[in-house]
Parts: sequence; C-alpha cells; structure tokens
Amino acid sequence: MKALMSLAPGGPDTLVLQDAPLLAPGPGQVRIAVEAAAVNYPDVLIIQDLYQFKPPRPFAPGGEAAGIIDAVGEGVTRFAVGDHVLAIPGWGALAEAVCVAEQMVTAIPRSMPFDAAAALMMTYGTAQHALADRARLQNGETLLVLGAAGGTGVAAIELGKATGARVIAAASSQKKVDFALSCGADLGVVYPAQLADDDRAGGKAFTDAVRQISGGGVDVVFDAVGGAYAEPALRAMNWNGRYLVIGFPAGIPKVPLNLPLLKGCSIVGVFWGAFAAREPDVQAANAQHLFDLYAQ
Repeated sequence: MKALMSLAPGGPDTLVLQDAPLLAPGPGQVRIAVEAAAVNYPDVLIIQDLYQFKPPRPFAPGGEAAGIIDAVGEGVTRFAVGDHVLAIPGWGALAEAVCVAEQMVTAIPRSMPFDAAAALMMTYGTAQHALADRARLQNGETLLVLGAAGGTGVAAIELGKATGARVIAAASSQKKVDFALSCGADLGVVYPAQLADDDRAGGKAFTDAVRQISGGGVDVVFDAVGGAYAEPALRAMNWNGRYLVIGFPAGIPKVPLNLPLLKGCSIVGVFWGAFAAREPDVQAANAQHLFDLYAQ
C-alpha cells in the first residue's frame, strides 16, 4: 500500500509518499481501508517530535480517519468486515489502510460522508467532552472560546450554541472573529496577535474587553491557545467558573493560583484521547450525540 511517511523530524515538506507493508490486524484490532483522513494540529507536532507520543520511525502520521473495515483481528466483537467507521489511531491514517484498536473505532451512519466523518471526532469529540463532561456547560451560561477560528474553536462555538449558551469568540484578527461569528458565535473579541507574558497592558486590555462585552464576566473558558492569553482570560471569569485547558500553540501558560482561589473557579484539563481510551462507554454516548446533531 501507499503511505505518507515521516522518515526524519521536520515539517510537512519532509514527508515522503512511498510503499509500506499492508499489515494484518492484531488481536483486538480492525484494519480500515481509508477513504478519508483529517489533518489536525497534533499531526504537525508529531512529525517534529514535539508531541507527547513519539512513534518509532518510519511512521505515517494521521491521527484521524474514516473508511471501511476490510479485516478484523482475533477477539474483535463490535465490528465486522464491511462496516463504515471512523477511527482515532493516533498516527498511521495518512495511508491506504490502518490497523486500529477496536475501542478507538466508532461506527458511523451510512448517510455520513467519509470526509465529514474523518474530520468529526478529534475536534467535535474534544469540544463535546470539554463542554459536557468537564465543564458541565448549562443553558444560559456564557462561554468564551479562545482560538475561535480553529477546528476545536468552531466545534466549541457550535456545541456551545446547541447547549443554549451565549458564546463569545476570541481570535487574533477581525477576519478570524468574523469567521467565528459566521459559525454561530454571538459576540466577538480581537486579542493581540502576539501577546508576551510581560505585556501587562495588553493582557489587561483583553480582560477588560471580555468583561465589557460579556456584561461582567464569563462562566466557561475554552482555551485552545494557552501562552500569555491564559491569565487574562482567567481574570475575566465569574464565580464558580470553569477554565478548560485544551492546548498550547502559544506555549504552556503559567498562571497565578491565587486567581482560582479568589474567583472560586476551577482549572480543568481536557485530554480527549486518554478519555476515549479510559471511558469508552461515555465516549460512545458522546459520539452518538454528535451523530444526532449532525443528522439534525
């Protein structure tokens, strides 16, 4: 089979399309003939050896795919050859076939196109787990989404609105904010494209803007940015707020822990991949909820 392989650490230009062995699924695995694969931020990190998982080279990146099962391993009970599925292999999806553990595979409706299915779970699954399981977002609460024009940001906007929340989109340019508004956000805030840890004025301006547009503060922060943007967003939270730690493209933030004490708020980690592996029944229910929303 053909696969897009990472032979050495580097950017996308270092990937090489070449022949790779077609492996048989091991015990508890299924093999999927890949019809579509998604590209997410972790895929950019993993080929640079900057992700928390470092597979031995050569390997094909690609953490998310959809296709048709063409072989099943010993002990597989939930799937059969011919099933239409999406999968989160972690890596290996940028290939004509990939073997995946059964618990990281989800059956999809036959009405769902493979490209839509391939791009669903890592973004919308993350946002659903974050907002429903970790933040317990409620109808009528105010949700602030950082990085609102990105994949998980858009998913958080749409799922937040589906929950009945008021959604404030925050991004680094008016163009990105306008895009987020077109995706359903109620309000928008532009933060500095480059915000340094020691830029107290820039951070305060961001906090003040969020407080002003929200009418005092926000109940949940969905932070897919990190870095120096974390503390100003945390300062704009209401009492009993929940701050969701999603990712760190701007760097891992350092926040003063007196803030959650003074605000009575929680800082909550969101690691969708570990959650899906550890709590497959809850993940299955979340996936069904996403399929129902997609159908609607």
